[in-house]
Amino acid sequence: MRDIAESIAAWQADGVRFALATVVRTWNSAPRQPGAAMAVAENGEVLGSVSGGCVEGAVYELAQEVLESGEAVLTTYGVSDDDAFAVGLTCGGVVEVLIRPADSTHFPDLPEVLDNIAAGRPVAVASVLSGRAYKAPPGGNLVVTPEGTGTGSLGGERLDAAVTELARGMLAQGNTGVVHIGRDGEQRMDELAVFVQAFAPPPRMLVFGAIDFAGAVARMGKFLGYHVTVCDARPVFATRARFPDADELVVDWPHRFLDEHPVDEDTVICVLTHDPKFDVPLLERALLTPARYIGAMGSRRTHEDRLARLREAGVSETALSRLSSPIGLDLGARTPEETAVAIMAEIIALRWNGTGQRLTRTELSIHR
Repeated sequence: MRDIAESIAAWQADGVRFALATVVRTWNSAPRQPGAAMAVAENGEVLGSVSGGCVEGAVYELAQEVLESGEAVLTTYGVSDDDAFAVGLTCGGVVEVLIRPADSTHFPDLPEVLDNIAAGRPVAVASVLSGRAYKAPPGGNLVVTPEGTGTGSLGGERLDAAVTELARGMLAQGNTGVVHIGRDGEQRMDELAVFVQAFAPPPRMLVFGAIDFAGAVARMGKFLGYHVTVCDARPVFATRARFPDADELVVDWPHRFLDEHPVDEDTVICVLTHDPKFDVPLLERALLTPARYIGAMGSRRTHEDRLARLREAGVSETALSRLSSPIGLDLGARTPEETAVAIMAEIIALRWNGTGQRLTRTELSIHR
């Protein structure tokens, strides 16, 4: 839902009635993951997607029925159903979708959730799922923060307390999915299926070097959901006019910036300076962080020279093995935009254990 949060917040501010459809469970090769959302307004306008196009038409019609009836529903589309082929879900996957009116009765806490998402604060929402229809009490949602505070209720104090602890753990890991629990919060029972949607802050992308390639990488990173910081020591290049898509522009020496800003396991670092006085001190520090990805731009000759300088600086071979350089996948990229695609493709492949090969040459699951 994060990708449509700003737009549905605007709908709410304008008093637009709409239904919110959310993928809560998937099986096999489903095109979208739990948490994917689509909103359908009373005027017919649509935001988002729950299946990448496969079942959107059927969900759209059902959402209009939900708006008319005021009753939320939980429905499944799968290749085993006769209707699956009719609506277009022929990829072999199964998706379970919760569709509910986004109103003060069924989702009174939605404004609070949207405010937290907009402010970049971690928040999770727990909703009870039961059978073919949505059986939770009206407004039966529990909003959970990392501290365990929040609003709403699932219908009982012990259930709320147990789900709060589960949701806090999922929020810490950035996980969204269904947990099974007893009606009074018992951990060893599965009377209730509770959908927990975690909205962790977006992962960070640190782009060092205010060059034309950096502008394209910043645009692509922002498009893919990263909080993008562009850092360069030269104020004449690190300008808002050159980097309108960056969330943050910093004029500072790259290594000094990294010294002062912690890096976590979700951070990706793109070093595009290809200038030893900038990138060697920076990479010395970057390779000691737990960053998921560290890539550096430059020719193979530049790469070999960079490795030699890093070894002279005492960087271990184990640390050097984490460095993706030359940066990106071999796509034959030439322009800054094509190069940005090659870089982001490598980052995506690393995140989801992709091979980087053409799908026609693999037999692995497409969605995994």
